[in-house]
Amino acid sequence: MRNLILFICIAFNSFSYAQKKLEKVVLLDSIPVSEAFRVLEKEFDVKISYADKIVEGKIIFLDKKSQLKEILDLLSEKLNLNFEFINNRYIVVTAKDNFTFLNETTELSEVLINSYLAKGITKNKNAAFKIKPKELEILPGLIEADVLESLLELPGVMSPNETATGLNVRGGTPDQNQIIWDGITIYHSGHFFGMISNFNPNITNDVVFLNKGVNPRYGERISSVINISTKNTIAKNVNIGAGFNGISADIFAETPIIKDKLSVLVSFRKTYHELFETSSFEKIEDKVFQSTEIHSTDYSEDIFYFKDQTIKLNYASNKNNNFSVSYIHIDNDLEHYNENLNNDDTYQDLLDTENNGLSATWNKTWNSKIKQTTAFSTSDFSLNYNFLTFKDDQQNSDFDKRNFVKNTAISTEVNVDMDSKNSALFGFQSVFKDVRYSFKETVNNLQYILDEQSNQLNTYSFFTNYNNRTFSFFDFNVGVRANYYKELNEFRVEPRMIILKDIYKGLKLQVSADIRNQTIHQIDETLISNLSLENKLWRLSDGDNSPIINSQQITFGLLYDHLGWSFDLDTYFKRNTGISALKLGFLSDDQNQYNIGDQKISGIDFYLKKDFKQIKTWISYSFTDIKNKFPTLNNNEYFTANNQIQHAISSSIAYKTRKVQIAFGWKWHSGSPYTLSETNITNNTVFQQGINTGRLPNYNRFDFSSIYHFSFSEKSKLQGKIGLSIRNLLDQRNLITREYLGNNTPNNPITQVDRFSLRRTTNFVFRIEW
Repeated sequence: MRNLILFICIAFNSFSYAQKKLEKVVLLDSIPVSEAFRVLEKEFDVKISYADKIVEGKIIFLDKKSQLKEILDLLSEKLNLNFEFINNRYIVVTAKDNFTFLNETTELSEVLINSYLAKGITKNKNAAFKIKPKELEILPGLIEADVLESLLELPGVMSPNETATGLNVRGGTPDQNQIIWDGITIYHSGHFFGMISNFNPNITNDVVFLNKGVNPRYGERISSVINISTKNTIAKNVNIGAGFNGISADIFAETPIIKDKLSVLVSFRKTYHELFETSSFEKIEDKVFQSTEIHSTDYSEDIFYFKDQTIKLNYASNKNNNFSVSYIHIDNDLEHYNENLNNDDTYQDLLDTENNGLSATWNKTWNSKIKQTTAFSTSDFSLNYNFLTFKDDQQNSDFDKRNFVKNTAISTEVNVDMDSKNSALFGFQSVFKDVRYSFKETVNNLQYILDEQSNQLNTYSFFTNYNNRTFSFFDFNVGVRANYYKELNEFRVEPRMIILKDIYKGLKLQVSADIRNQTIHQIDETLISNLSLENKLWRLSDGDNSPIINSQQITFGLLYDHLGWSFDLDTYFKRNTGISALKLGFLSDDQNQYNIGDQKISGIDFYLKKDFKQIKTWISYSFTDIKNKFPTLNNNEYFTANNQIQHAISSSIAYKTRKVQIAFGWKWHSGSPYTLSETNITNNTVFQQGINTGRLPNYNRFDFSSIYHFSFSEKSKLQGKIGLSIRNLLDQRNLITREYLGNNTPNNPITQVDRFSLRRTTNFVFRIEW
């Protein structure tokens, strides 16, 4: 704590100095142009928008103090750049060779809000959020730009179970989010049972997040799209980085192999707690394994680790043809041993969860107006779990759980730029899915199949989108996706639309509508294992017991960005059909019945931000109402969904200079619903007092984070970063879920299981790059 106080004092001394500095001049000493832009933004209170490609690998040097105009004139002359002042504060940078960087300059004109929560997050005219982890400024509780946790700061995105992967986007469940990494669909997106995302932020170039008006090139899921990509350009110089935090260590390297032709990017990340276990790891471990056998006795031992590794090749045969090949390996392993000294019984849990993926992409420029992208990808997900029991060192039972998903896709799309304001997209996609799961139990060499399913599905899709920016009355994107599901012999059409209307200076109206379908979803297993972790399995639509999920959504919103103020107000209405639920854990005549029903969701998301030079503040509020209806439940009446977080507030205040960043944040939301149940002691009969009629206490959490950037010498390219964060600063004991286990057989009473949030947890980071 003494070091923390010292760190804060140093930061605020820097702040005091910055306030006294009135001279609007700056000295740049052999630093990358991207870093020079960040310096200029801080010193002159401006916002500079640019494409990474136009400044990549370029260095600037000024041996005398210069004012803003002099610096921009020098950069324009030496680097062949144009600087356009949109107003007194916003500057757009483009290459003087407009043809070379046509895509990047077009993208800049699409930005609506440039620093949505912080620098590095933008909101575009197509309603997409774009996050660039390398540029992302500090967020409360985060010292590294965790790809999925960063999204939790956006209004309308919640995680009731306090995990990075448990993203509930506008009332949707996590399996309704399509997560893509370099064109590969990912089915296992979380390390440490979802507490950390699988994707290394230090090699991630950008993250595109879509929660409405989704471009018709995307199908598969009804809630959101999270498209994660690494760099697609040829590396000019060697770039190496390494670091560690309280959970894991990682290293990456990017280097050219053939100048301006071929480069490679590799990364590796893994836990290191087998060498040294930090308090950060222990606190997360306590949260993850609470209410499981791992923490139920002193006579147990566990071996756990996670790792991920990637490799990417970028190749340019000429200026009109670019190729890339990407590979990712995600692995989580757990071995748990538990001994009962009273009867010499031994129990063993073995869990292995993996996701491997490969993609190949060809980008072809036919001429200045027509470009084509053709891609192939394959993704393999596997979950293998065994619960073994031993008596006197002899195995007498084996509960075996398996889940496999194989996803293979090929697509091609053509983009036609009719002029600077109009473009059209045409494409085709073919996706093959093979999904299997099984529950088996072997007792005394006799095997029993408890449940199993295997399905395949071929989907063929055609899509088109038209982007119009010429109307004086409004801008719009209009598209449609047509899907044919071969094995189901079913055809579905998905129209998509976004309309944007200028109302007044900086104030815009945005309306969207879209229809989407989903053929794969997760179910909760019906059998309670010893471990009670990873109990969600992927299942494929079969047209009977598991229909295609359909979603219809419409939104109305207002956006404003002017003079350091920005706000975003959005209302939405969703209707989902074909959702599923299991009557799990309660003994009844239709126990474990698979139910198909409907869902209606409505909500409001609000965000407000104000910048005061080095100090930035924002606050967001979300209201969500989720109602489910199933023919065999609750007398066919609507009831509250168990993932509903009705009210949620998030806020932050951050102080940022060139080298020091500090952020405080507060999160509050209403408690999750749960089913009130009682057991009659006489006959063990379970009474349910309505479905999800109870509500847990409100959730409350304060977070702190701080980062310091430094150089090892004035002329060295070796850069460093150290950081400290404290999650749940006030050590609140938040109850986040209440579940019931047992009662799968007569005279077996139910057991209430409460799970709590992460307690006060300190984390740190140290990184170097050169």
